[in-house]
Amino acid sequence: MTVDMESETVAMKVVELLRDERFDDLAELFAPRLAEVVSADTVRVGWTGEIAKLGAVRSVGTPAPEAADEGLTRVRVALTCERGGLVVHMAVDERGELHGLRLAAPAESSWTPPDYANPRRFTEREITLGRGETAVSGTLTMSKGRGARPAVVLVASGAVDRDVTTGPNKPFKDLAWGLASRGVAVVRFDKLTYAHSGFESAPGFTMVEEYLPHTLAAVELLRREPGVDPARIYVVGHSGGGKAAPRIAAADPTIAGVGILAGDTIPLPRSILRALAHIAEVQPDADLTETLASTRLQVARTESPTLSTETPTAELLFNWPASYWLDLRDYDQVATAAALDRPILIVQGGRDYQVTVEEDLPLWRNGLSGLPDITIRVHAADDHMLFPGTGPSTPADYLEPNHVDPEVITDIADWLGAGPVRTTLRDRLARLLG
Repeated sequence: MTVDMESETVAMKVVELLRDERFDDLAELFAPRLAEVVSADTVRVGWTGEIAKLGAVRSVGTPAPEAADEGLTRVRVALTCERGGLVVHMAVDERGELHGLRLAAPAESSWTPPDYANPRRFTEREITLGRGETAVSGTLTMSKGRGARPAVVLVASGAVDRDVTTGPNKPFKDLAWGLASRGVAVVRFDKLTYAHSGFESAPGFTMVEEYLPHTLAAVELLRREPGVDPARIYVVGHSGGGKAAPRIAAADPTIAGVGILAGDTIPLPRSILRALAHIAEVQPDADLTETLASTRLQVARTESPTLSTETPTAELLFNWPASYWLDLRDYDQVATAAALDRPILIVQGGRDYQVTVEEDLPLWRNGLSGLPDITIRVHAADDHMLFPGTGPSTPADYLEPNHVDPEVITDIADWLGAGPVRTTLRDRLARLLG
């Protein structure tokens, strides 16, 4: 199969239109099947959200094409922005029409291990969860030592890799290495919507398909893993993954408990508008007028009482089909958690503007009040990624080198009953010598 060189010209045109914020002109390049699920407003929201974090585009890389199935050419164009990098992924046909468009962080980052991680205390190996077209890759981080240990499956939010790579940061790798250094086995995995584009926009897609199959497969993998206590396998989710965690545990009574890190409780469309309003306030130089207007329109369509499976996906938030939003309306994460009758840990950052202490956390507190084995920890200095900092949190903060707060690692390890690992002189010398 040969690569159509015209695709490189199309790719550069797409980047130019994005850079100039000519989203209506960009939508004219969409093939019919892409136009059904992606609108100019959807691209506007996604692009301006990234630029709010990364700053203006400073340079554009050379298109990198490769042949794909169905007569398409996949093209990547790397952008360098004021505060980091961004990669535009496209799928182009021989007529120059777009069949796919995605914005993603660069694959490589300058992540360095946090001080609380000790690689001498664990091993890692590649794993595969699921089969066929929905299979995803992951990593099992196995603590060293004798005896049966607790285990955790980390569940991420959104179309992200197993590390939740964000600029130079890898918060899920922080969590995995930090917990494994404390005697815990950890599985993390690439999300279905990251590994296989298109699923999130397919008719009938819901939170169930996004979260449950691979998380439950990871639980089963751990259950068979020598050295793991099958009675102490937990699910710990972040953000949307935290919201999904009670539903995952409800589907498998062998899951020992649920950790919810920055898990939202108010309706997601409302929280999106809340986050944009915060960004507009703390970053007055970023003109979000058009983005707020288009997002309000998408929110109104998404929350409409007339929403049905016939509503075009391109009109709704995040390119998620109506099936996803209708299912989400019927899911009460707080009530589901309250009915589990299993230990629950809730961790919240005080500086988090995406999931807030003022609006989201009270619903967890009230809904779980009076139940046994409920642990709630609030870290005033932490943002949505559970990175410590000062001042109002902004999207750009996520791109500054940082690590998950060590107190969060302690919260989870203590909740699991994993004791602190004593550092020997030999360990300290090894760390100093690299």
